[in-house]
Amino acid sequence: MPSSKNWIALSFVFAALVCQEEAAAQSYIDVPVMVGGSSDYDACWGYGQVIGLDPNGDGFLSVRSGPGGRQFSEISRVFNGQVVAICDESGPWLAVVYEPGHDLTQCGVSTSWPIRQPYTGPCRYGWVHSRYVHIIAG
Repeated sequence: MPSSKNWIALSFVFAALVCQEEAAAQSYIDVPVMVGGSSDYDACWGYGQVIGLDPNGDGFLSVRSGPGGRQFSEISRVFNGQVVAICDESGPWLAVVYEPGHDLTQCGVSTSWPIRQPYTGPCRYGWVHSRYVHIIAG
């Protein structure tokens, strides 16, 4: 049986790999999620909740690297009940910022960003179809 020092070392290595994998997955986006552009308003204009996904179907909503279907890669998934900050739109597609733990306060989009710029974190971001997002504020 490995020593406790080996288990601790392996735990740190695993945690580092998971963080690297998440960062690498998130860094690939074809169409940036743009935020900000005003000193008077929040960086993202609204909030929505993922709804209407078939629990007997695939049960998730794909977060894509751009505003469109299969031509853009799936970079993540959100599920019924997930709250997202809505930052932009392109046709029926919404540019969103979200956190899997549902705590958007750490994302920094509830404050004004005077300069319009691509969102780069710390939370996850991408594009989702508006059919499955119910606007709850904004």
